[in-house]
Amino acid sequence: MPREHLVGLAQCFFRPVVKSRPPAQGFWKLVISPLNPLPFADRLRIVGRKMSSRRVHPWVFMVLIIPFGVVSGYFTVTLAYELKQAGVSVAKIATLGSLVLLPQTWKFFWAPVVDLTLNQKKWYVISGALTAIGIGSIGFFPATSPGLAALSVIAFVSSLASTVLGMSVESLLAYDAPDDLKGRAAGWYQAGNLGGAGIGGGLGLVLVEKLHAPWMASSIVGVLCLICCFALLWTPMPGRFAHAPGFGQAMKATLKDLWEMLRKRAPLLALILCFLPVGTGAAPFAAIADEWKASADTVALVTGVLGGLISAVGCLAGGWICDRMNRQAAYVWFGILQAASGIVMALLARTPTMYITWALVYTFTIGLTYAAFSAFVLEAIGQGAAATKYNALASLSNVPIYYMTIVDGWAHDLWSSNGMFFMESGLAVAGAVIFFVLSKALLRPKTGSAV
Repeated sequence: MPREHLVGLAQCFFRPVVKSRPPAQGFWKLVISPLNPLPFADRLRIVGRKMSSRRVHPWVFMVLIIPFGVVSGYFTVTLAYELKQAGVSVAKIATLGSLVLLPQTWKFFWAPVVDLTLNQKKWYVISGALTAIGIGSIGFFPATSPGLAALSVIAFVSSLASTVLGMSVESLLAYDAPDDLKGRAAGWYQAGNLGGAGIGGGLGLVLVEKLHAPWMASSIVGVLCLICCFALLWTPMPGRFAHAPGFGQAMKATLKDLWEMLRKRAPLLALILCFLPVGTGAAPFAAIADEWKASADTVALVTGVLGGLISAVGCLAGGWICDRMNRQAAYVWFGILQAASGIVMALLARTPTMYITWALVYTFTIGLTYAAFSAFVLEAIGQGAAATKYNALASLSNVPIYYMTIVDGWAHDLWSSNGMFFMESGLAVAGAVIFFVLSKALLRPKTGSAV
């Protein structure tokens, strides 16, 4: 590849999102210099005003969303491992995992609070602090059956706080990322989500095993979550959803904004796409590993740190591609690529090498679809009540993941892994056909009679 092409590709990944010039005065000199006579709070206020004109690189969104992923990773991997080692039953561990998922399922209902009160940065700091405290406090309670009640409360509260954190970042994305770069910003955002899960489930587990006290591991991860708040200094103060005074009138305006979005053809197609069995990434690779003679270490590598890195790269690549084609179509084509990787894996030899290769290819396509999903949702919602609209579509997108997980398990029990992959791929292709047919019908230009 010619050198100028490589330079152009690198610029596509690292091009700033907001195209305004940065302030001349150095940030670190202003904030931490001992010669500055101003109180620290005043310094931060000055920095905040200066940052309102500073260009925002999409890596900022990656850092901001990391605590959201950490919550999922730490509770479902690190804490689950500790509980299992202490002899807690799988059923009780699964119940704790369900408490982590519960706020994520119903978060749409409190998303309007983020749109209507305070602002995105204030909500981020509040929820980020609660998330960090929740993660940090885990190690102070025994990971045993007697300590399970307290840990369950912490899991629920931390997950609830993380939903508000995610909403504030999604609103910042909607307001701060220009339309032509929303794909790239979405890619970095989802890379941070998956990377955070790797920190919570990968780094957290390593720290638990290496350090002599559990509170040390959870405190380190909690502090890392808290540090992410400083990325807000690199974001301008975004716009807010304009609404009439009074909570009742404001809520009415929020629901009206949601309804006006769904009345448009492209957002309506985005809503339909959320229900289709395309790009769900539901294949249970850990459960079928023994059919490819993959060892436990291999499974841990593929579904853990290496898989997280590969999916994060997929997020960045997917976001870059989404800025160069129709974002909804990109999501569907990524889903077809995911289906094709499953078919190839089913047809080739069942060896550990093939398991590693095609499981990672499949994982890469998960990153592609994650980025494309956020990209087409950000495109559909515009601004306004951004947190409410984003989370309405995000909540609905869990429906195909849920039913495809059931379908994959059912198909595997009936026809083994081959049948599972063929079933998943067949439904993905059917969903793609439905999308392209509806796309032609809904997005057909209106024709009028000649004057």
